[in-house]
Amino acid sequence: MKKLLLLFMTCATVYAVQAQIKTPQPSPSAKLEQKVGLTDITIEYSRPGVKGRKIFGGLVPYGEMWRTGANKNTIVTFSTEATVDGQTLKAGSYAIFTKPGEENWEVYFYSDTENWGVPQNWDDSKVAAKTTVKSYPLDFNVETYAMDINNITNSGGHLEFIWEKTYAAVPFTVPTDNAVLKSISDVMGGPSVNDYFSAAQYYMQENKDIQKAKKWIDTAIDMTKDNPRFWMLRLQSLVHAKAGETKSAIAAAKQSLELAEKAGNKGYVKMNQDSLKEWGAM
Repeated sequence: MKKLLLLFMTCATVYAVQAQIKTPQPSPSAKLEQKVGLTDITIEYSRPGVKGRKIFGGLVPYGEMWRTGANKNTIVTFSTEATVDGQTLKAGSYAIFTKPGEENWEVYFYSDTENWGVPQNWDDSKVAAKTTVKSYPLDFNVETYAMDINNITNSGGHLEFIWEKTYAAVPFTVPTDNAVLKSISDVMGGPSVNDYFSAAQYYMQENKDIQKAKKWIDTAIDMTKDNPRFWMLRLQSLVHAKAGETKSAIAAAKQSLELAEKAGNKGYVKMNQDSLKEWGAM
């Protein structure tokens, strides 16, 4: 009986040692993934809360280096090179450190990402890029620290920092244009319908050579004349209008409208109707 009791106590002790209590993290970890143009951007960071404290100028002193979050340093990863304030960041991962001020923030992209907070021995040679941005007061309180990427275009965006009643953002660009132009150049030796359509669409959006865009979309339309597609005709109408050829733009818009009505696509129906009104055809 004693041996059985001893065995039971031993097993209970082992179980107690192995068992772990699970509680929520005070500053939960977060991961943001965003595509900007053709670049994949990932941000990994921890999100502390205000919890009734004064944050900037208090918990985070003005003019002192901050880990820009909690726990391990915040990390941003770019799948291609990126540019910040005229400085090129190679594709890869960087720790983000900041020096918040009352009116401006200094933002550092640091090549060493293996730190728990701010490095004990700061190394200026590891600063891949540095910039100063203006901070703005918010008229509402943001309880949990947040980072985001907004104002997204094909070629860039803003990396945002938001906490308490403060907002700051770092503009950045990515080399989308070069990549797309190379892709267009590589593919145009034997392009498909979608290649012509995509190339024309990009040239239209980025205000490039409208005559090239017209040539490409007209080729795509000709390749699909036996099975016309309302979204391609819609682009053709816009390209022709931008090229100053209103008559052919109206003809394409009317055909796109007819096909969109048959397909039950209300969005394209309205867009075509609006354009035809604008061009004096309705």
